Amino acid sequence: MAEPQTRLILLTAPEAGPDLGQRLARAVKAGDVAAVILRLPPGDERALVNAVKAVAPAVQEAGAALVLAGGGTTDLATVASRSGADGVHVPANHGAEDRAEAEPSEAADDEEEDEDDAETPLRALRDRLRDGRILGVGRLRTKHAAMEAGEAGADYVLFGDEAKLGLDDLVARLTWWVEIFETPCIALARDLAAVPDLVATGAEFIGLDPVLWAGEGGEAAVAEAQQLIQARPAGEG
Repeated sequence: MAEPQTRLILLTAPEAGPDLGQRLARAVKAGDVAAVILRLPPGDERALVNAVKAVAPAVQEAGAALVLAGGGTTDLATVASRSGADGVHVPANHGAEDRAEAEPSEAADDEEEDEDDAETPLRALRDRLRDGRILGVGRLRTKHAAMEAGEAGADYVLFGDEAKLGLDDLVARLTWWVEIFETPCIALARDLAAVPDLVATGAEFIGLDPVLWAGEGGEAAVAEAQQLIQARPAGEG
C-alpha cells in the first residue's frame, strides 16, 4: 500500500497586510494545502473575529482548514467559535502564566496530584474544543513538551518553530516522533531546499514559513514545495 502523501500547511505573519485574503486565495490553490495557520496580531475579540472572517472564505472555500494562532491575550477558542475558524494553535506553555499566578497552597496541591489526572491548560483547552475544532501545539522546546502535547489531545504538533533548532536537529526530532507516536506532526520549512529532507522523515505535513510564500508571487513557492514533495514520497529516506 502506498504511503499517504505529505500535505502542505501555510503559516502567515501576524501583520500580513490588507491583501492577505487575495494572496491566500492564490496560494492555497497552488498546492495540496491542508490548512492555514493564521497568526493574529494582538487585538480585542471583535477586531480579531472580523479579521478572521475577512480571510476565511479564501481558505475554507478551497477545502483547507483555518487554524488561529497568536492574538495576544484574547481567548482564541472564543474567536474561533465566533468567526467560524476550524481550530486554534497554541504554544506548549499555553496558560503557564496563569498557573504561575496560582496561590502557593494551590500550587502545592497541584504537585501532589497524579500527573495523568491533572487538568493542564492544554487539556482544558482540548475540552473546550470538543465541538470538532482542531487543537495544534507548537514551540515544543523538548521531547517531553511534545509528549505532553500529545497526551493532552493535540490533533497535531509543530516542530521547527524554535529558532535554535537547526535542520539536522529538526530532522532527528521529527524522525523520533514519527517512529513512536501516532499524533500527526508538521515540519516547518524556512527554506525550500529543506523540504526533501523533511519529507523523508515521514512527517504528515510540511509547514511553509511566511518568508517563503507570503510575498509577491508566493504561489510559485507553494507550487515548488508541492513538486519537491511529489518527487520524494513521505518516509523515503
